[in-house]
Amino acid sequence: MCKHQICSFLKIAKPEGKQLFPGTRIPDRYVVCNEFVLRTLNEMACDHISDNGEANKKMKQTANRTEPIFVVNCSLDLLLVAITLIAFVTRLWRLEDPRGVVFDEIHFGRFAGLYLQGVFFFDVHPPLGRLLITLMGYLSGFDGKFDFSIIGTEYPCSFPIWHLRLIPAVCGSLLCPLAYLILSELGFHQYSACLAAFLVLTDNALLTQSRFILIDSMLLLSLLAMIYSLLKFLKYFKRPFSLYGSAWATVLSLSITASLSVKYSGLFSVLLVSLVLLFYSWRMIIDKTIPLIQVAVRLLGYALFFVVLPVVLYCLIFWLHLSLLWKSGTHDEMMSSSFQATLELGSQRVNPEGCLQFSDHLAPHPWYTLLASFTLGPLPRKDINNWWIVVEQDADSIDLNSPPKPVKDGDIIKLIHGVTGRSLNSHDVAAPMSPQCMEVSCYVDYNISFPAQPLWRVELLNGAKTNQTWEAMNSHFRLIHVTTNQALKFTGNQLPDWGFYQYEVATDRIHQQEATVWNVEEHRLSAAASSQDYHLPPDIWSPGNLGFWEKFLEVQMKMLWANSDVNQEHQYSSSALEWPTMNRGVAYWISPDSNAQIHFLGNPVTWVSGLVAAVLFFLMFVTLAVRWRRQCQDLAPDEWTRLILSAVLLGGGWVFNLVPYMLMERTLFLHHYLPGLLHLLILLPVTVEMMYRYVLFRSSIQRNLMTGLLLVWLTSVSLAFVRLSPLSYGHTSLTEEDIKSLQWRESWGSSTGKNSRNSDTSVLSLRGLVGARKDIHLLHANYMQKSSAKALKWTSEKVTTLRVNNDGI
Repeated sequence: MCKHQICSFLKIAKPEGKQLFPGTRIPDRYVVCNEFVLRTLNEMACDHISDNGEANKKMKQTANRTEPIFVVNCSLDLLLVAITLIAFVTRLWRLEDPRGVVFDEIHFGRFAGLYLQGVFFFDVHPPLGRLLITLMGYLSGFDGKFDFSIIGTEYPCSFPIWHLRLIPAVCGSLLCPLAYLILSELGFHQYSACLAAFLVLTDNALLTQSRFILIDSMLLLSLLAMIYSLLKFLKYFKRPFSLYGSAWATVLSLSITASLSVKYSGLFSVLLVSLVLLFYSWRMIIDKTIPLIQVAVRLLGYALFFVVLPVVLYCLIFWLHLSLLWKSGTHDEMMSSSFQATLELGSQRVNPEGCLQFSDHLAPHPWYTLLASFTLGPLPRKDINNWWIVVEQDADSIDLNSPPKPVKDGDIIKLIHGVTGRSLNSHDVAAPMSPQCMEVSCYVDYNISFPAQPLWRVELLNGAKTNQTWEAMNSHFRLIHVTTNQALKFTGNQLPDWGFYQYEVATDRIHQQEATVWNVEEHRLSAAASSQDYHLPPDIWSPGNLGFWEKFLEVQMKMLWANSDVNQEHQYSSSALEWPTMNRGVAYWISPDSNAQIHFLGNPVTWVSGLVAAVLFFLMFVTLAVRWRRQCQDLAPDEWTRLILSAVLLGGGWVFNLVPYMLMERTLFLHHYLPGLLHLLILLPVTVEMMYRYVLFRSSIQRNLMTGLLLVWLTSVSLAFVRLSPLSYGHTSLTEEDIKSLQWRESWGSSTGKNSRNSDTSVLSLRGLVGARKDIHLLHANYMQKSSAKALKWTSEKVTTLRVNNDGI
């Protein structure tokens, strides 16, 4: 083989002493060496061509083969399977114990029963969690008739308590594998993922909240599913319409809907996820390499998945909720008159579309009355004392034989109590509970110095809607006292025992306020022999004309107001600043026969460690960020992405679910901290791994010492979980010594409210077992009674309504 042949093969003209490339020459002393190199390269190239020929033949043979279809390759993480099984065992073990009403089962169990009976009720939480519990009750044959009114009431043998507690237990069990999957998806070591699952598994608060008819575990599952599906979707963010991108976007949308449809506290985490999606969308918008039309299509897809779909599903959940509740119940007085009219046996309207009228012909007659009912929401009943007769200002008696005359805006009327015949009256005397207002009563001539002042002017606020005519249900109006020019007002103050604890109504000189706006609930025409023999007309019900959207918006507004204005004293309430250190727990249940009890407490070792880990994570993150700005490349780009996502989704999730509660003026309990706690428990292993990777990586001695300390800490977590488990399961009868040994902090036994820190009431005590159980019930019952009255006040519609009795207003 000559040199020219080699050079020809290599596409290089290389005769001796000639140019190899233009402008270059090979020195003569390198000719022999170069000839050897060229010869070697030529041989390798020939071998390569031979190999390629064989490879091409193999490729053709492979291409001709028929690959099997419908084949799925999958792998099984045995560690994940083990974690899941252990979680189910701890949550489902003796799930039917205790066989008594535990804490808020008095609410959510009762709600399930009301769903099954179709009876309307009001709750501050969205309905998805209650609907899932109701579904299990329906499938298990629950008829909804059990009375959940008292904490500790024993369930009968036929009651399907296991089935009703199953959904919360399953949701609580799935938290452990989801915590594992989140850290795995973020790219952390399997040991860190396993540690996160272990911390969730061994937290007593999460265990307790997962074993009863409560909805918190459903919320927590929705939040973790939202984080996991977000991490999955971010991989396909630039391809939202691909198969996997669409699948994970749908899962994320469902998780967002569930987070908002179980409890409104899920809004904080939804807001955080929304900010992450907006950030990625903004990066896509400013990326000039992506065509503008493609950007618009992607944004449209994001809006479809993360705005339209959650809103539609949320509305469908409320549609199902309102469709199942079609009968009048104890809570429908909290709703507007129009809403009540859509419920069977709610507001029974004889003339649904009619207007309030009075007769201008006066003559003696049998007791014919044209009635208007003014209903004050907090009074939980409807009776004949709610009815009033509307007559003209100069009327002495009533005759309905002639055609009626509608009441118009600006008309002067009298309101005569239907049973007693007394006129609604006001005069210049201070109201008993609101001295800045004037008294309102029913006037009777007892030869006293005050003359009757019973004239009222009708002032319609939405007269354009009703053609300036006063109509039942539709009209919102004020009643202005003619003599004093003051508006009839619901003051919100409760009368003492001489007023039968009803709410006060007075007149106020300030007209423009919500408490002076009223509406007429129903309008009837009835007859009886005399006023002494007065009775209501027969119940005739026809469905109201309020549509779904009107009912949906009314329920939404009342729920939002109710959530923002819960500010009642409670024995077990606590502030958000006390939660990270678990300063106060909540008593859930005490056995009537022994001192077995359930107390809502977390794992103190884990909670305090999580707080320390949050501080260390913040310090390490800031240090690495500063070093990055100083051009110290400690982390690779993918490590930075992982660290930032951990800081935002886990650290930010803890902050977003804790700080808002510090700003709220409402009654709070320790279980409100659970969403923030869950983020903190998953952040703790991230902090441990960061310390191993970026702090202790230079010294094997330090790492070995850290490993030893970590093993001691894990042992402490396990021992604390086992030691406090009798207060989570409630299956062990405790002696006085046991209770004292479980009272690790003095404040745990002092279950005091925010305004009564020195109370001697102690759940962890032996001061009378049955008495203690009754005390727990009375505390919660008293709180709910006060909250109910308050709720009726804040959830009373913008249009206030008035109910009266025969002793006056």
